[in-house]
Amino acid sequence: MGDKIWWIWMVIAAVFIIGELFHMGFFLLWFGVGAAVAGILALLGLGAGWQWASFIVLSAVLFAVSRKFAERFTKKQPPGIGADRFLDKKGVVIEAIDNLKNTGRVRVGKDEWRADSETGEIIPEGKLVEVARVDGTHLVVKIVKEGE
Repeated sequence: MGDKIWWIWMVIAAVFIIGELFHMGFFLLWFGVGAAVAGILALLGLGAGWQWASFIVLSAVLFAVSRKFAERFTKKQPPGIGADRFLDKKGVVIEAIDNLKNTGRVRVGKDEWRADSETGEIIPEGKLVEVARVDGTHLVVKIVKEGE
């Protein structure tokens, strides 16, 4: 079995690399590279200690370096993109909001959204509301107090 251990390392490497194709996060790839290097060391006749050490150290180093590299080039989503752009915006209730009856719609700008009351109170049609948060496909709103 000792002379075939390189083959086992290569199968492990292939499993990690194929798994990366389905994961898409540059997480499993580095373990695949580490396993491939360990397989090469086994093929060259180095002992199990060298194989395991190279697998662990190389995988860890590549993983750490790739994270720092990815963070430098990955842009964080700026605030106000997607549904978050409605946070703290004011709108008008166009269908009375009643959380128990699961009714309610608001218009914020030119967009219409299903809405829930933040406090659970019924908000009648025509009231001015402010978006407190976005919950899935619903805006969670609160009544704007007079003078705000």
